[in-house]
Amino acid sequence: MSGQLTLREVSRSFAHRCVFDAVSVTIVPGERVGIVGENGSGKSTLLRLIAGRDRPDDGEVVVMAAGGVGHLGQVVDLPDDATVGDAVDAALGEIRELERRIAAAERELGSASPARMADYGALRAAFDLRDGYRADAKVESAMSRLGIGDLDRDRRLGTLSGGQRARLALAGVLSAEPELLLLDEPTNDLDQQAVSWLEDRLCGHHGTVVVVTHDRLLLERVATAIVEVDGDRRTVHRYGNGYAGYLAEKRAARQRWEQAYAQWTGEIAHWTRWGATTAYRVAPGRAIRDHNKCKYNGDGRRVQESVSTRVRSAAGRLERLRAEPVPEPPEPLHLHAPLDADDREGPVLELRGVRVDGRLDVDGLVLYAGQRLLVSGPNGAGKSTLLEVAAGRLRPDRGTIDRHGRTGYLSQDVPPPRADVSLLVAFGQGRAGTIEEHGERLRSLGLFRPADFRTPVGALSVGQRRRLALARLLDHDADLLLLDEPTNHLSLALVEEFEAALDGYPGAVVVVAHDRMLHGRWRGGELALAAGRVVRQGDVRAVPRIANVRCRTTPPHTASPSAASTLPGPPGVPATTPPPAPQPEFGQPGGRHQRRPPPGPPR
Repeated sequence: MSGQLTLREVSRSFAHRCVFDAVSVTIVPGERVGIVGENGSGKSTLLRLIAGRDRPDDGEVVVMAAGGVGHLGQVVDLPDDATVGDAVDAALGEIRELERRIAAAERELGSASPARMADYGALRAAFDLRDGYRADAKVESAMSRLGIGDLDRDRRLGTLSGGQRARLALAGVLSAEPELLLLDEPTNDLDQQAVSWLEDRLCGHHGTVVVVTHDRLLLERVATAIVEVDGDRRTVHRYGNGYAGYLAEKRAARQRWEQAYAQWTGEIAHWTRWGATTAYRVAPGRAIRDHNKCKYNGDGRRVQESVSTRVRSAAGRLERLRAEPVPEPPEPLHLHAPLDADDREGPVLELRGVRVDGRLDVDGLVLYAGQRLLVSGPNGAGKSTLLEVAAGRLRPDRGTIDRHGRTGYLSQDVPPPRADVSLLVAFGQGRAGTIEEHGERLRSLGLFRPADFRTPVGALSVGQRRRLALARLLDHDADLLLLDEPTNHLSLALVEEFEAALDGYPGAVVVVAHDRMLHGRWRGGELALAAGRVVRQGDVRAVPRIANVRCRTTPPHTASPSAASTLPGPPGVPATTPPPAPQPEFGQPGGRHQRRPPPGPPR
């Protein structure tokens, strides 16, 4: 298939800000391009412009893709009363249209002119090129691989979870086999098997792929080029050689920018001083020789002319420098998460005989102060339900739950506050303090710039709304953090900083995550769920367990049996034997005095 995608001098503004200013970029046929950038920088806007869902204020977007364009947004735009079948038909809209046109042409074949016969042949060729005869079968296969193969075509979308709706839309857009495939955060809500299948599917796609994602491993394995959206400069930068090339060139580009700015400011300072002082230092304090006043005055005139020449030269140089300024590299936002918990002993969470009919069945689970627990399992296993129950957001049908201390909960699906309130007002809703105090606390977290505080919540991107939810979580101390897919929608650098902040958090943490890089670095306990039940399993990966942080059913250093779920320790290490104190790694509590500041790479 042939295709071409070009943006020429494209500008796009919204009521609250300018997103793109004279942006130009080209993507050649067959490329697999990853789009990265800070939350709210304009990544989804760029994808909508390419898909034709949005129009630029100035400039031109040229898309040449005879095989069609498929676009998956972060939010599935279908009403709740639509059915699964309606969603499939919408995703296969171009193929369905080809089917209708072919059927209409076939009814007129008996009297068709040569031109009509040629049109019919072109329709059949386009249909074959899209593999239209197998489209529905491919939808069924994709739904099965994404863990939603059991959904009935007549089921209403309003009865599906957000994750199920997102996977349904992904299955549809992939099965349509468009020449140009545009995906916005496709790995959110996918388990590890589904993400691996998606990576293989994207690498084998016959056409061009443009994907917005914060999945670091997907970028490494799929992307042949990276386009970074720079929200500070309202432009985009293209990097070749995949994700590794992007990281290396990004660091080098930042260094060159800082050097250019330092050189520019240095020259401004130099020529300013020259014009004010050095230019006047022409034969200063020279005495009159031989009482020759005429010659002395003549020399003085020449000195003044030289001074004037030097001053004009300095002024001209300053004018040229200021006509081509080098903007100061913006100070990157860095997360400052003052996470803390009370020094305490004993359990912080106890679940006994908890049942949520059709969703969760846990005989017992006890988590002690300072412990870490990673909850894993396929989509629909009951992971989010477990956290909702633990947080008190969902009342179980049976069983008891005891919470000790303060609990912080980050939901996977963050419902937006009132769209007409500002970011700062939404941050402070329901909390004590003045608006100035709320602003100071929000600024100190490093998640937003003060210039964003007045932005209406309705104008925030999905990633920015996720940052807002994270800011509200971090604003108060907690003895137990319950985090449901905490890395979803967050920028790459922010994910790294949040993981570093959790390293130093002295409280207990329960994390539900499909982030494969997080899984690979996890050093706490693990709990696997399947069909709502705890699966007892050993060391499923070659990652050592840390005995003093795994989920226990009895306090540390006791060996009394319990009916609660117990996770295995390192091979050959008894569950009650504490190992030597290792260096804290991700998922392992660092203690009150073991915090380390978040990393500060440029973003």
